[in-house]
Amino acid sequence: MSQFFQIHPDNPQIRLIKQAAQIIHGGGIVAVPTDSCYALVCHLDDKGAVERLRRLRGIDEKHHLTLLCRDLSELGVYARVDNRQFRLLKAATPGPFTFILEATKVVPRRLSHPSRKTIGLRVPEDAIINALLAELGQPLLGTTLIMPGETEALNDADAICERLGKQLELVIDGGACSMEPTTVIDLTGAEAELVRQGRGDASVFGI
Repeated sequence: MSQFFQIHPDNPQIRLIKQAAQIIHGGGIVAVPTDSCYALVCHLDDKGAVERLRRLRGIDEKHHLTLLCRDLSELGVYARVDNRQFRLLKAATPGPFTFILEATKVVPRRLSHPSRKTIGLRVPEDAIINALLAELGQPLLGTTLIMPGETEALNDADAICERLGKQLELVIDGGACSMEPTTVIDLTGAEAELVRQGRGDASVFGI
């Protein structure tokens, strides 16, 4: 059965954040609220945890997983970003957007799209997830908590615990969060392309 932490959404308790980071370092999968909806996250370098994450979501290697980064500087380590892309990223981060960008060689090949060599990245605006990222000192690998065959994200920590308690190591209750996933923007082409409309306002990209 998973552990259940109640963490303050504005002033996360450092003791619980440290415990959550230890669980992730140990190969755990964690359900965590973000500035869009709940996400499932795990350690970037843990192959077994990543495979479990994909099975939980019912997705294959062609589905982009997302690197949750602390800032654009960290994002730039994992994605190739030119001046045009950087200006667009700067205008929309932090916030409820996921960006499709070309992965750098730092990203393990098993995490990038097998044919396009792209990856999803985002810089969230949420105190809990940012405290966790700061404690880990590196990005988290995540995916929206939408169950196979469903279209809406799970939004209630108790419901997540009830449905997935035996498959997760930790559920973080940070209070209510949005039921809308991130807006996904593909920045690999000459023009920004809207892949999925979510909580973020795509008009900042001229879409």
